[in-house]
Amino acid sequence: MENENNIPEEEASILTLTDENGKEENFEYLDVIEYQGKEYLLLMPADELETQVVILEVEPVDEETENYLSVDDEKILNAVYDIFKEKYKDVLTFEE
Repeated sequence: MENENNIPEEEASILTLTDENGKEENFEYLDVIEYQGKEYLLLMPADELETQVVILEVEPVDEETENYLSVDDEKILNAVYDIFKEKYKDVLTFEE
């Protein structure tokens, strides 16, 4: 995915997430997509040259805290990514 015009600046931010092993990684926030009653966070690794999109399920814990869960279901991953591509088709160029 190449970024032609950039995602709107107010949405472009870096998130630092900690994995189950305690390792911190930086990600660029892309969007949150709702699909089948759940929210999915779309991120791109900030420290890598690759432009691979990471999709995580948002699990609310309380009003101020969320957990982010990996998604293993290919159908959900593809559906969420397709919604993202449609939403940003005029802003981003996607490689197949």
